[in-house]
Amino acid sequence: MQSEEKQRFLRPASNRPLRLRRGVSLLPSLFTMGNMFCGYACIVYAMRGDFETAAPFIGVAVVLDILDGRIARLTGTASDFGVELDSLADVISFGVAPAILALAWGLEPLGRLGYAAGFLYVSAAALRLARFNIQSAAITDKRYFVGLPSPPAAGIAASTVYVYPSGLHDYRAALPALAMVLVPAVLMVSTVRFRSFKTIDLRMRRPYTVLFLIALGIMAIATHPKIALIVIAYSYLFSAFVGMAISRFRHHRLGQSVTPAVVAPVPESHSELPPRRSKGRPST
Repeated sequence: MQSEEKQRFLRPASNRPLRLRRGVSLLPSLFTMGNMFCGYACIVYAMRGDFETAAPFIGVAVVLDILDGRIARLTGTASDFGVELDSLADVISFGVAPAILALAWGLEPLGRLGYAAGFLYVSAAALRLARFNIQSAAITDKRYFVGLPSPPAAGIAASTVYVYPSGLHDYRAALPALAMVLVPAVLMVSTVRFRSFKTIDLRMRRPYTVLFLIALGIMAIATHPKIALIVIAYSYLFSAFVGMAISRFRHHRLGQSVTPAVVAPVPESHSELPPRRSKGRPST
């Protein structure tokens, strides 16, 4: 018996059965759970009709969603469990919560049309997250997202509701509000590229003007939060189309600046050829 146990311990590591690591990384998971709680709180306050309290919870969820990934990468605690938990939390906070917030705020007068628009948004958010999980390992250019990310898409609905928290109670006034849900839903499943800020290295040295601009942004959010947040949300939404227009304009100008090379005409007869120089010594 002792010899068998000794052979078992001396067995090469490649032949040993793999053991699953128990436990989870607590620090990034706490931020993910906070993200999920914000989505749940947004749903609760939206059902109560307190839209001015419900909408900011989505903004807090966006901040927590950014922090949990950053902390996981900086501390080296990223795992497959954390990726799956983050995706499930995002479906709640950036899929179900914005849809219910928009429905309770202004789409409910539309009846079945409003319910259908809300479900379309939830479906687009789930498909967007599933596609991102599959393609994230194969994407080579980390500077861009393929399709509108779900947190900025949720920020469109949240910032709009936060600016006008009284809600919509008329059928005709609720019809334009469909664009607030349908446009982000279509962009989430599209192939339009949106800028990603995950490649920004926070440990690199930056000019002092960057800190000054950050201070201006904090001051704008602190003094005029409604205007600042809706400007940030819609600016990111239109930034992809502005980038596409600039890229096409540059390619168009580059194509016009390229001119064909000038080819020297071939002489028709030997008389047009220039006189050949003698390779020997010149005559005296």
